[in-house]
Amino acid sequence: MNIVILAGGGGTRLWPMSRTAKPKQFQPLVGERTLLELTRHRMGTEVPDEKIFYSVTAATAPFVRTVFPDVPEDHLLIEPEKRDTGPAMGFVAAIMELHAPDEPLAFLPSDHYISDVERFRASLHVAEDLILETGHLLDIAVRATWPNPNLGYTRVGERKFERDGIEVFAFKGHVEKPPVEQAKEFVAAGDYLWHASYYMWTPRKFLAAYAKHAPATHEVLLKIQHAWKAGRHDEVATLYSQLEKVSIDYAITEKLDPSQVLIVKAPFDWSDVGTWSVLKKLREENPEANVVSGATHVGIATSDSLVYGPAGKVIATVGVNHLAIVDTGDALLVADLAHDQEIKKIVEALAAQRRDNLL
Repeated sequence: MNIVILAGGGGTRLWPMSRTAKPKQFQPLVGERTLLELTRHRMGTEVPDEKIFYSVTAATAPFVRTVFPDVPEDHLLIEPEKRDTGPAMGFVAAIMELHAPDEPLAFLPSDHYISDVERFRASLHVAEDLILETGHLLDIAVRATWPNPNLGYTRVGERKFERDGIEVFAFKGHVEKPPVEQAKEFVAAGDYLWHASYYMWTPRKFLAAYAKHAPATHEVLLKIQHAWKAGRHDEVATLYSQLEKVSIDYAITEKLDPSQVLIVKAPFDWSDVGTWSVLKKLREENPEANVVSGATHVGIATSDSLVYGPAGKVIATVGVNHLAIVDTGDALLVADLAHDQEIKKIVEALAAQRRDNLL
């Protein structure tokens, strides 16, 4: 199986730490290693470097080279511009079809945290076998423990079978980022799982799905493939700019024939490190504890808060609860953790003000 690590995202809800100049996947938010390093090391030595590719933008490619200086040039699949996951993953599928059209391909986000790496690897092995045996798309979904409106929800049907302790279910549909009230209904129902975005199929099958469900995109992807093969990279960039800016979840997943998809129920703890509240949950010892990193925190009547700051700085709080306080030197964020999903609006406001130095 070839692995493509998705490392082109911006992580705007983790502003001001996550910036265009250094997105969250290149920072040690959980432990001493960056999220990108954790993603690669999660594969272990059984997946050799020649099977690892990186989907990046021109802005994030240098960071990958810094973290992994020995990455071959042709293993950096540079997206010409940011146009969301629909174009990005279609672009990768088109390039990888030239490389290995019928070998299973797994897309792995670079901003997740997984504690049990052995069970994660076992899940990938089962998925690889099932792609080869059935020709179906395989995806990993995670038990939903709270109504997170920032994730997609995968509905599962009957359990098809269990292999090596890994449960595999029928697919009954996908809803991308529902409102909180609907997410609450999904969690209560029990048959909706968090969509973790671990799409696995062959490049040829991925492109066939684009041909059926997003034919205009597929037509451009074929032109991109031909231009890439001929080394006409300026033409690739021009063609790529014509693709609709849309997530793969809206473009493809919600339209798939359920009979062509199988869902692996994750046998491991998983977290999308997407907001400060999620990061706090990952690092807290108990729900009322404060999580402190870098700075020295002096807290009086302070609980359930996250405090990040530069080493050597003292951050003092009095009478506060459930806050994110993040100081990066040039910017200071103070936010109620219950509203941390709205932090991306700050980034939008700064962009409108052309405060590029803070983006």
